[in-house]
Amino acid sequence: QVQLVESGGGLVQPGGSLRLSCAASGSIFSTLGWSRQAPGKPREIVSLISSDGIPTYANAVKGRFTISRDSAKNTIALQMNSLKPEDTAVYYCRAIRRDTAQIYWGQGTQVTVSS
Repeated sequence: QVQLVESGGGLVQPGGSLRLSCAASGSIFSTLGWSRQAPGKPREIVSLISSDGIPTYANAVKGRFTISRDSAKNTIALQMNSLKPEDTAVYYCRAIRRDTAQIYWGQGTQVTVSS
């Protein structure tokens, strides 16, 4: 049974930092990453990291967010710096199962950037 367990998130002032973590279990995964969904907007990919550790970022977060992966522990983290109010959203961990290419989602964690 695939499980994605997220932690982190919360309320932070503009310019602040937060760190999200996700522990994946139940299968072998190729690409792991994060998506987010703000109220009234579609879900969007924030950052992905391949099984080889190669990261990609949405233009909106480049230079501010850093994704990392511990393949031995099947965990990923998203370090978010210089946060802006427009980063406010529910952040979802996502994982692609290597053998079937099925996408799995975590339960989501709220990130709110406000003064």
